[in-house]
Amino acid sequence: MCILAYRLPVDDKMKYILVTGGVISGIGKGVIASSVGTLLKSYGIRVTSIKIDPYINIDAGTFSPYEHGEVFVLDDGGEVDLDLGNYERFLDIKLHRDNNITTGKIYQHVINKERRGDYLGKTVQVVPHITDAIQEWVERVANIPVNGDQQRPDVCIIELGGTIGDIEGMPFVEAFRQFQFRVKKENFCCIHVSLIPQPRTTGEHKTKPTQASVREMRGLGLSPDLIFCRSVNPINNSVKDKISLFCHVPPEQVICVHDVSSIYRVPVLLEDQGLGHFFIKQLQLTHFSPGPKKLMARWRELANRYERLIDEVTIALVGKYTELEDAYISVVKALKHSALAVNHRLNLTLIEAADLEPERLNDGPSKYHTAWHQLVSAQGILVPGGFGIRGTEGKILACQWAREKKIPYLGVCLGLQCAVIEFARNVLKKKDAHSTEFRPETTNPVVIEMPEHNTGVMGGTMRLGKRKTLFTTQESSLRKLYLGVDYVEERHRHRYEVNPKFVDLFESHGMKFVGRSEDGERMEIMELSDHPYFVGVQYHPEYISRPLKPSCPYLGLLLASCGKLTSYLSRGCRLSPQMYLEEPQDDTSDEELSALDQNGAAIAKPVLLDAPE
Repeated sequence: MCILAYRLPVDDKMKYILVTGGVISGIGKGVIASSVGTLLKSYGIRVTSIKIDPYINIDAGTFSPYEHGEVFVLDDGGEVDLDLGNYERFLDIKLHRDNNITTGKIYQHVINKERRGDYLGKTVQVVPHITDAIQEWVERVANIPVNGDQQRPDVCIIELGGTIGDIEGMPFVEAFRQFQFRVKKENFCCIHVSLIPQPRTTGEHKTKPTQASVREMRGLGLSPDLIFCRSVNPINNSVKDKISLFCHVPPEQVICVHDVSSIYRVPVLLEDQGLGHFFIKQLQLTHFSPGPKKLMARWRELANRYERLIDEVTIALVGKYTELEDAYISVVKALKHSALAVNHRLNLTLIEAADLEPERLNDGPSKYHTAWHQLVSAQGILVPGGFGIRGTEGKILACQWAREKKIPYLGVCLGLQCAVIEFARNVLKKKDAHSTEFRPETTNPVVIEMPEHNTGVMGGTMRLGKRKTLFTTQESSLRKLYLGVDYVEERHRHRYEVNPKFVDLFESHGMKFVGRSEDGERMEIMELSDHPYFVGVQYHPEYISRPLKPSCPYLGLLLASCGKLTSYLSRGCRLSPQMYLEEPQDDTSDEELSALDQNGAAIAKPVLLDAPE
């Protein structure tokens, strides 16, 4: 009996939860918004999310990863803020490009209407035209199904980027000041996430920054219903009482969200403070019965398992944006999902690709030798996507080390292309082999541009979004990891591809292209013969990895790195997290469901991969 059995006929009015931030940016609004959605979903409530970014860019596609972190790609090809990745991973939903609102999108929309004459000669202003456009956009997107069916969501969680008081966010704050009256108070809830610092000199939690932030927020016409207090350590009741007194919220609506062992613990932390029942009452969602919450039990078990991990697996990520982990956040999450699935704690080593190049010795041997020591000490190697020539030769050297030393390897997008270049140079003996992205004059262009995806305009001109990849052979480790399917659908973001003219030569020397596009012209999946695990994929499998459903290419890398790939495949690809994904059978009793929720353990004993090959 699944949780939807507890779902009664729903109110046709959409419910909205606005999440704002105060004091500092990067406080964790995305994880908190995702965790609130997970909590609601555990009650059988259908949830969608919207992320608002007040910058003027149309989307995140032209950002350097150092500027705003990773560019996350959706099924429809939308290049969006990385927080939408958090929403998709936590809620297991598929969002759309319009679920990411930017100032640029709103102003472009309003200006286009003005050029068409839609405003009938009126003066176009921030109020009401921009604020109306924001509200209309939110209402429209909130009703779009995101669960792979045609049922609209019940609750829309909206994260407003930045902090209250930022000048670029003012039109959005004003829009939501109006919006709360437009949709009625019983359909609107406001969460304010604020920092509660704890200076070492006194050791006391300080509430003044939160008081100032809430005061400014209320001055702009929005009053928080909940204040989420972000702190290093748990806050006590006296701190809650003080915030309650000065911020005009009851003490029970001051929520402690202190640092925890993993983000998997956050939904459980909110549930333990009674947030589920608060939202049911506040938003009048009483038609949802608080029956046994199997989803929350899965999250509780996931968090418990993460904290119990003892064995480690070391993976070297060889990239060019390693100074900022957010630049590879989906890659890191996919590695963590797979490491947890194989019952190992991930020890991730970030290696700057340029440090592996011999030219680095000119700057002193320290960085060069440190980078190579980290690479040769790793149990598995990952080369992710990227753009630009900097660090490319270092990535190629990492591919060579993995190939020659039989180290498990996964290349994603550019990582596939670097593996192809290395193979052409050192196996096919084409010493000048390269990508035309980096060396247009090469006589052996094994990686070439796709002209139809480069219009000369920056942003949205690549091969983007979900595409189908067909397997061409049964003899493929990755196909077995995908449970023997004929094709997979994964998300892409690239402008260059393997040159089809060289494919026969590659395959005759052991580099097999086991997955291709529907027309057979584009090489999507590469595997090396006579290697424990040497795989390259042109798509980005990390975008659809989930905590309870790890990505297959990443899972293969972790299994091979732990020495468990052969035993996993021989067992028929059984893995413990998939046990938690299964819905309870119809004959599962209410007592069993209740015990599942209370104990945070799976009904079926998971099959753990602890046997050596």
